[in-house]
Amino acid sequence: MNKSKLVYRPVGLGLGALSGLAAGMLFKQAWRLAGRQDDAPDALDEGRAWTEVLAAAALQGAVFAVVKAAVDRAGATGVRRLTGTWPA
Repeated sequence: MNKSKLVYRPVGLGLGALSGLAAGMLFKQAWRLAGRQDDAPDALDEGRAWTEVLAAAALQGAVFAVVKAAVDRAGATGVRRLTGTWPA
């Protein structure tokens, strides 16, 4: 295992935890803007329509995927700056 992978592992774990928190906050803000409600619907919430539940799930998935990709990319770039190699 090369040095950049060893450096990236703990960095990636920490960034992953932070990205999950950030994505959750961004999703809540995006849902308030899109759905005009404080709480996103739960899949088992009988009082919510299918379209609302599926739209919330799609938005949440998109937000989490974009935040994860951005954080992973930024972490890998930082490790390359520190070690000189990409942590692939």
